[in-house]
Amino acid sequence: MAYFPDIPTIPFEGPSSKNPLAFKHYNPDELIEGKSMRDHFRFGAAYWHVMRNGLSDPFGGPTAVMPWDDYSDSVDNAKKRADVFFEFLEKIGIDYYCFHDRDIAPELDDFAASTKALEDVVDHLEGLQQSSGRKLLWGTACLFAHPRYSQGAGTSPDARVFAYGAAQVKAAMDATHKLNGEGYTFWGGREGYASLLNTDMKRELDHLAALLHMAVDYKKKIGFEGQFYIEPKPREPSTHQYDSDSAACLNFLREYDLIDHFKLNIETNHATLAGHTMQHELTVAMSAGALGSIDANQGDTLLGWDTDQFPSDLYGTTQVMLKVLEMGGFTTGGLNFDAKRRRESHEPIDLFYAHIGGMDAFARGLKIAAAIRADGRIAEALTNRYKSWDSGIGATIEGGTDLDTLDQWVRQNGEPVINSGRQELLENILNEHF
Repeated sequence: MAYFPDIPTIPFEGPSSKNPLAFKHYNPDELIEGKSMRDHFRFGAAYWHVMRNGLSDPFGGPTAVMPWDDYSDSVDNAKKRADVFFEFLEKIGIDYYCFHDRDIAPELDDFAASTKALEDVVDHLEGLQQSSGRKLLWGTACLFAHPRYSQGAGTSPDARVFAYGAAQVKAAMDATHKLNGEGYTFWGGREGYASLLNTDMKRELDHLAALLHMAVDYKKKIGFEGQFYIEPKPREPSTHQYDSDSAACLNFLREYDLIDHFKLNIETNHATLAGHTMQHELTVAMSAGALGSIDANQGDTLLGWDTDQFPSDLYGTTQVMLKVLEMGGFTTGGLNFDAKRRRESHEPIDLFYAHIGGMDAFARGLKIAAAIRADGRIAEALTNRYKSWDSGIGATIEGGTDLDTLDQWVRQNGEPVINSGRQELLENILNEHF
């Protein structure tokens, strides 16, 4: 059965096309810096947004029209959603997907029933993957939606909730492993606090680290070779979340001897909420060799919550792709569209318009980023700004010295003459490429 009978497989028609159901810039086989666009991006679709997001917001209920869904908690309905999703992946030309366990299968009356439902749907997904060639980028457990997790999962003050969350992680890891997932993500949606008056922060962090170590041990036990990720986010729903930004995540991983087992899955909208740019968050992760995957979206600076909009800002997509190219491309992970349609864009066809726009925005960002790198002037300016470190006293400092030596050098050489940072010039050069 076709669930999108009036929508064709989305073609590439080029910049002159006016067809809303065609790519203008994303040509999957086009080579940029010796690699196809398909391989540069490793685009993924978010099951929770495509199939499960009803488009509600803090002030209103769902508006999405989903004619295939009977809104029951049956396994048959869950399997039908999966069929719809894989038809969508095929027609939009996206090779990967991501899920939470409770997105793909219902949460039922008890843990055993919920786990059995998950296993049944995973068997169905396995068949869909085999017949379509689509792959699982990463899976995860939803440890934030159910009321039991209102005070956290790995950081819950209740040990019984911790145990339940750990069992759910085990089941979600089993599902991801069976589907040959290339990664597994931990997002601490409620791993934080609302008030320090009732929070033992040290104990909660110790418990969270214990859960992650258990996951590392179980990963080895079952032979799962995918990459583990942590996804930073500073707040909302919690007042403060422990995985608040890239630096906080890295500090946590180092403190608890987990740094060798995890990379970061970084989301643009989360960077905004943390008071950073996406460029900053990617740079922090890259500097630690810990950039693993990216949730591709954008936020609205006029709104104070995680709006998860589809990326349309070409400066933003260019900055992301400059970092991805600088890193040498993804060795794990990819670009997952953790993005939802606007509440007014409620018809099924809007799923296609939204993803086409996001994929085209990243295609333009990639081409612009490659042109900036080929031009070379910005990279040259960066190199020149730090050239005093390449020889003389700079090389002495980086090689290891002491305060007495530097004191003597300053007395001999006097006040340094500072060069301009040329920020405006570099911004002008950047704008030449748009």
